[in-house]
Amino acid sequence: MKEIVFENVCKAYGKNTVVSNLNLTIKSGERLILLGPSGCGKSTTLRIIAGLEDITSGKLYMNGKCVNEVSSGDRSVSMVFQNYALFPHMTLKDNITYGLKVHKVEKEEIEKRLNLAVDMLKLKGLENRKPKDLSGGQRQRVALARSVVKRSDFFLLDEPLSNLDAQLRGHARKELVKIHEMYHQTFVYVTHDQVEAMTIGDRVALMNKGTIQMVDTPHNVYNRPANVFTAKFIGSPSMNIFEVNCCHDKIVVGGQQLLLPEMWLKKINESKCEKLFFGIRPEHIKLSKTQTENCFKGFVKYIENYGNMLGIYFEVEGNEIIAIADNTDLENNDLVYFQPDFSKIHLFHGTTENSIGYPEKYSVDN
Repeated sequence: MKEIVFENVCKAYGKNTVVSNLNLTIKSGERLILLGPSGCGKSTTLRIIAGLEDITSGKLYMNGKCVNEVSSGDRSVSMVFQNYALFPHMTLKDNITYGLKVHKVEKEEIEKRLNLAVDMLKLKGLENRKPKDLSGGQRQRVALARSVVKRSDFFLLDEPLSNLDAQLRGHARKELVKIHEMYHQTFVYVTHDQVEAMTIGDRVALMNKGTIQMVDTPHNVYNRPANVFTAKFIGSPSMNIFEVNCCHDKIVVGGQQLLLPEMWLKKINESKCEKLFFGIRPEHIKLSKTQTENCFKGFVKYIENYGNMLGIYFEVEGNEIIAIADNTDLENNDLVYFQPDFSKIHLFHGTTENSIGYPEKYSVDN
């Protein structure tokens, strides 16, 4: 079983705790994405798996064995670094096969793996070039090929595509998934790019300040965020979130109020919270110049043109909100109304900022 288990793992540098009380199981053969902002501890977590960082406290298990004292070379890991880490004096071919030669793999097997990786990553014809003669994208693919040929149990990647242009990143994402589907290693991928996380991962582990905020499928992380941080971090533009007061069957924002449907009242009562954070994604807001029952009103402040859609910023009782539309006749300073679809909103506890849960009829992820 190529499983990785963190058990109360902490990593600190003096008084600075980088990873705090981490409990996480990475399933055998899955693609798990460690996602989060810079400095959240995701790269340190990856380096702990690789054996490049010692654990301050707790235990790390790989293949059912505690590896706290096991050296990096004995963990059956291959790692792709953000900065490529290629040998400048070696050719592309030698860079890719160096690790196999060190482990005394037979020459025929080395050639077989090399040819397969070179074809897969479109490096054919470049075998005798040195890194200085390659583009950034080619160097990154060499680094990927070097890890692929090892066929280790654990494939670790630390922001491997961040130096590539947008088009090449899209191609590389597909190639990484193909590589995984071919060899079925346990795949752990660090990124701060949510597009990479959502398109590559079987599951996403979202980190902030050294702790796990949520671990789930990309679908659930987007559609049923566990807390305010997750809701804001995932999605572009991010979810609109603002504070509301609860009063019986109504939510109140400044001088405006909305009547809540029955489907939400049970969850709100269970939360025992008078203040909540109200969330709704920009793509779930429909604006109108015509007033309807049970709606918020605001004024358009700014309109952004994204080419295929528009971002409409408007203000409700001091809260800036953005809606996404494919066309509009709205202009700055127009009075607008929006009636939330209550099957597509999110409510978070006013103190803990955790989701209060979702009613049975909730349909945003249907």
